[in-house]
Amino acid sequence: MLKLESDQLDFHSQLLEDLVREDHPYRKIKQLINFEKLLKPFHSLYSGKGAQGIAVEIGFKCLLLQFYADLSDRQMENALKDNVPTKWFCGFVLLEKTPDHSYFGKLRQRIGTQKLAELFNQITAQLRDKQMISDVFTFVDATTLTRKVGLWKERDKAIAEGLEKLNNQNVEKFSADKDARFGCKGKKKFWYGYKRHCSIDMKHGLIKETAVTPANVPDAKVLEAICPDQGMVFGDKGYSTEEARQILQKKGCHSGIIRKNNDLQKNKEKDRWRTQVRMPFEGTFAKLSKKSRYRGTAKTQFQATFEALAFNIKRLIKINAPPNLVVGA
Repeated sequence: MLKLESDQLDFHSQLLEDLVREDHPYRKIKQLINFEKLLKPFHSLYSGKGAQGIAVEIGFKCLLLQFYADLSDRQMENALKDNVPTKWFCGFVLLEKTPDHSYFGKLRQRIGTQKLAELFNQITAQLRDKQMISDVFTFVDATTLTRKVGLWKERDKAIAEGLEKLNNQNVEKFSADKDARFGCKGKKKFWYGYKRHCSIDMKHGLIKETAVTPANVPDAKVLEAICPDQGMVFGDKGYSTEEARQILQKKGCHSGIIRKNNDLQKNKEKDRWRTQVRMPFEGTFAKLSKKSRYRGTAKTQFQATFEALAFNIKRLIKINAPPNLVVGA
């Protein structure tokens, strides 16, 4: 790291501050979130002994921008080197050496899926307390997270061992990703990987819960994990099962699920209204990645949680949310 005198450090810090325009979205993120207080529990992840490394607040902000801008590790490395607002937001001074791509994978592993989920839930609770999230109306849905497009090598290995085809019963044996599975939606859409399940607040369009499963897990099987404890829940025909209806009843929720066409209790007029109500919130998934970055359910869950956090921050900026919404525990 380049050694700078105190007056040089102040000069470069002020110069960097002046180079970032006043209406830049990164400034708005800093106004919304007090990272120092929010990430205080993460300090226990680091030892007080040995050489001083990169502060957890700086590293976390790097990861946040990585998912905010949908960057790979190497792209994030270059952004920190070349992009002034990125350097400023993350907390580096103008001529300071920034981490290489290997740092981000180590930091993701250090934080872990569980601690990130706890942080996301903490932020969601604060937004709920400040009436930015409501449980009156909730939209639930699932979408694809493709792990790999072509599995010709895996298929050839399966055939070489005398199997007729590659399927969910044997793909684990031949694939590098032991958790990924084949999924389908309707009769024409197939993919290999995972499903992202989300519950979305229908007040401001913020993601309240997110869960990742292998692609072959039915949507209704995950409803309990993302379902609120009150209000009305809207969803498509994938949730039109007896199991899903029992979960909604158990949670004390009213059903806004569109019933299947062969359901004797289907009301077309009511389902048409339900479709119109939930339609604006289906666009949430269009703004989220359709590709799984990492191997395994746990790492893919980490990706989904961070993407949900980045999406919510973008929404808060768009609806002009007031400052200091998230200040830590």
